[in-house]
Amino acid sequence: MERIFAPWRGEYIRSSIGESGCIFCDKPSEQKDRENLILFRDELVFVIMNKFPYNSGHLMVVPFKHTADMAELSDEEMKRLFRLTDYSIRILKDKYSAQGINVGMNLGRVAGAGVDQHLHIHIVPRYNGDTNFMPLLAETKIVSEHLDRTYDELLPEFNKLKKG
Repeated sequence: MERIFAPWRGEYIRSSIGESGCIFCDKPSEQKDRENLILFRDELVFVIMNKFPYNSGHLMVVPFKHTADMAELSDEEMKRLFRLTDYSIRILKDKYSAQGINVGMNLGRVAGAGVDQHLHIHIVPRYNGDTNFMPLLAETKIVSEHLDRTYDELLPEFNKLKKG
């Protein structure tokens, strides 16, 4: 059996232990979208960059409704969640020339969810050869672009949704 280790995720997991509240409820309510890496919001869903990304452009699409159960989302929330996921994928393919995309949800702590009480969809751009020895040997993940630059690159694409 092959094992894949992601030790750079430890900082994120440790940082959320013992915290009260929910980052997916708290961050949008602060109205500090740039600081909180929120790229887009409407009345039902939002897109936020992952502060501890696997790759540059790692996004999360999140419903505002605080739930861990997809069955609790309305048809309109589900439609917007997946339409925004599709739009995010197209942006990453266009702006970052992603050769592949991982799209997924971790439902429940045992499934790997760092935030297990508020469902969210991860969208991670992937490239041929984007893994190397650094995470394994040096417990270091190399992210090729600063979060601020990624935000500045992606924001105009999400702003197009507001105009349309």
